[in-house]
Amino acid sequence: MTTEIAETPISKAIDRVRRKVDARLVRFLDAHLSPVDDPDVIEGYRQLREFVVAGGKRIRPILCYWGWHGAGGGAQEEGPVIDAGAALELCHAGLLVHDDVMDGSDTRRGRPTLHRSLAGPARPPGAQAFGGSAAILLGVLAQAWADELLTGVEVGQARTHAARMLFSRMRLEVISGQYLDILAGMGEEASVERALRVVRYKTAKYTVERPLQIGGVLAGADPSLLEAYSRFGLPLGEAFQLRDDILGVFGDTSVTGKPVIDDLREGKRTVLIAHAFARARGPQRDRLRTWHGEPGLDERNADVLRQIIVDTGALAHVESLITRRADQALDVLREGVIPARTCEALALLVDRLTRRVV
Repeated sequence: MTTEIAETPISKAIDRVRRKVDARLVRFLDAHLSPVDDPDVIEGYRQLREFVVAGGKRIRPILCYWGWHGAGGGAQEEGPVIDAGAALELCHAGLLVHDDVMDGSDTRRGRPTLHRSLAGPARPPGAQAFGGSAAILLGVLAQAWADELLTGVEVGQARTHAARMLFSRMRLEVISGQYLDILAGMGEEASVERALRVVRYKTAKYTVERPLQIGGVLAGADPSLLEAYSRFGLPLGEAFQLRDDILGVFGDTSVTGKPVIDDLREGKRTVLIAHAFARARGPQRDRLRTWHGEPGLDERNADVLRQIIVDTGALAHVESLITRRADQALDVLREGVIPARTCEALALLVDRLTRRVV
């Protein structure tokens, strides 16, 4: 299975899906303006619209499309899977807005987060509280819009019902994963087992497994194909998040869209950090305990933490975890359950997602 042969036509298909999803989002949002004739409410709607349409790689809609393709969905009838992909993107936007509020993040996709933007420099005292509260409301609105868009997808009663059930299941899983993530922050040290559990529910199921399956059921996938999507999607989704954890510490701000010091300042209990704590000894462990999660962390001490992550072997170990999970996903493609053409696309996406170059 060679990605070089398949890359050009598959890349064109990926770009086409991305453009169609973007266009669908624009049409939907243009038809959903503020019902209240108040300039501040109108501005809130405008900022949410900008957040949705002006950024993001549309990973979940792309995977939803290939799940549809693998189950026999044709190019001439793409409307339902494009609508489903747009619904996934609205769901994603709402979750990101809430995630940023919970993390107190300042930037997202190279721009101010929605709650910071809503607060604005000209707001009176209490602006930060207003920005957070307003962002929570707009995040809920994006979720409601996702439901509305998905409700409009009609491909037959059984398939439509199955897609909606998977969508609901996905949202329950990602909310539970976020809850686990918050709980992890209450502990004194990061736990590898707990961090991996967060990865599975907060990212792997939500980013890869369920979008593939939603696309699949819309096209009438049988249980064996849906199960193959699960066995492919979970390890790939975990590899995707493990790469994100590395980029959150060692990445390039111009690529990640946020300062690479943020994860260390926020004290994110990632698999990478959990392995560093498990392997650190003496002064290394003391420095991790002192500076990981310290809001006043500066670049000099952040570099110290990065070096500890390298010296303990945590970075190399997580890189090996990414490779193993990518290999597990590729092994599923060799089983012959997923159609060959779809396998070519998914193999290319394994490479792109684990390198974060989608």
